[in-house]
Amino acid sequence: MELAILIEYGWVLLLLIAIEGLLAADNALVLAIMVKHLPEEQRKKALFYGLAGAFVFRFGSLFAISFLVDVWQVQAIGALYLLFIACNHIFRKVIVKKADESIKQKDETKKSGFWMTVFKVELADIAFAVDSILAAVALAVVLPDTGLPHIGGLDGGKFLIIFAGGFIGLIIMRFAANFFVNLLHTRPGLEIAAFVIVGWVGVKLSVYTMSHPALAILPEGFAKSPEWKITFYVVLVLIALGGWFLSKEKKEEPAKEKSA
Repeated sequence: MELAILIEYGWVLLLLIAIEGLLAADNALVLAIMVKHLPEEQRKKALFYGLAGAFVFRFGSLFAISFLVDVWQVQAIGALYLLFIACNHIFRKVIVKKADESIKQKDETKKSGFWMTVFKVELADIAFAVDSILAAVALAVVLPDTGLPHIGGLDGGKFLIIFAGGFIGLIIMRFAANFFVNLLHTRPGLEIAAFVIVGWVGVKLSVYTMSHPALAILPEGFAKSPEWKITFYVVLVLIALGGWFLSKEKKEEPAKEKSA
């Protein structure tokens, strides 16, 4: 049984690393746009403060939600939020296609000073922290208890796996963002797939919410049943594979412009 728990926790951790990596790349792009008008030294400082703030906000969000994770209203809000950001992002990228326009609009807006830029970066960090922690909580909350001492209101194992996912996301944002940014550039469909996965994780949290004893819309044990877990992971893998194989790979264009 202990080996089965380790395998399940390991699988969730790998899944979190993949999701956090793609989200971190998207977040890193946003932060780069926000600070690029600053001189190089101030840009580095603003990003450093942003990274420090991201760590504080993610840990604070995790510790706060650990006490509220069993409240069905909080679960419902979290599920709706994940579904909203997924649908909103996909709507803008696929239907409205205003991504490039929004970047241009940001470039055309009045440039902020150093501390105002830092303030905006910290606000963005709060949003990123909520996205990251809610996605991690939705994946980890149905994991079996490990018997480790509780941290906050969560089983110690669940808390640590969520913390590890968030911490790895920060490391990726700081050190490996370029790899994921390049991956998203060559395989743009992966960004859509990442947010479809976020939406599917929101569905998972919705199922968990509807299985709450206070609601009992679904049987209490359904969210933790093998049938639902297998269905969730099979669909998740299919989404990821679809994002990879259906995305047209962008090849580097020949340097015609340079010779022109």
